[in-house]
Amino acid sequence: MAKFEVRVDGNVCKGCELCRIYCPKKILAMSTQINDRGYSPAEITRQEDCIGCKACAIMCPDGAISIYEEVAQ
Repeated sequence: MAKFEVRVDGNVCKGCELCRIYCPKKILAMSTQINDRGYSPAEITRQEDCIGCKACAIMCPDGAISIYEEVAQ
């Protein structure tokens, strides 16, 4: 079974919450920390539950989210 890693660039994210809304597994939340631009960026709460659908990355208007598939060896 594939494993995926979601990365959010916290300095690019403006906290619009589209990623959180569209994630089918609900693994994203808004951080309590404030980024350099004055926003609360998205953060991953349950990395291990990611199914790699890329809905979060597709919906992100700022391109702040990247999905990586871990290659099994």
